[in-house]
Amino acid sequence: MKIGLLGGTFNPIHMGHLILAEEALSKLRLDKVIFIPTYLPPHKAVESTIKPHDRLKMVELAIADNSSFEVSDFEIGSKKTSYSIDTLKAFRDKYGSDTQLYFITGSDLLKDLFSWKSVNDIFKISKFIVANRPGYPVTEVPREVETVVITPIEVSSDDIRRRLKAGRSIRYLVPEKVRCYIMEKNLYK
Repeated sequence: MKIGLLGGTFNPIHMGHLILAEEALSKLRLDKVIFIPTYLPPHKAVESTIKPHDRLKMVELAIADNSSFEVSDFEIGSKKTSYSIDTLKAFRDKYGSDTQLYFITGSDLLKDLFSWKSVNDIFKISKFIVANRPGYPVTEVPREVETVVITPIEVSSDDIRRRLKAGRSIRYLVPEKVRCYIMEKNLYK
């Protein structure tokens, strides 16, 4: 079995995340992709007004109609800083050594890769996949890292949050169910 693991704050999840997951699923011939919203990322601040439960719920809504996608509350349920190595070890224990884990990230994280906790162990436990992201060229890729080219889409969670604060539309940047959830809960205002 080949499982893709896609972690992130998903604050909020958007079409770029979904395109990345769908194209990684196809191009890497994965059996499924598991989205893992982080509780507290070690390298980036999460807007504190948005509860982890809301980010998890938005992922659930976004992927509900894709049987090849799942969501895990592993990191959110831990209620502590989310280190990729801990998550990978837990998924290795859960799925066993016969399953190939693919840890999927965007090229925006490549520059800080060697500051990650136990990064060399991450490379041993999983195939480390970096996907291109607009504005973050895939250059100086370490030998332990594989790349996958996906359809570039200029959308980011930062931009979506700015749009919402300014009262601008986010229609077609996020799945409609996610947009409705954000409006209903009055998030990111």
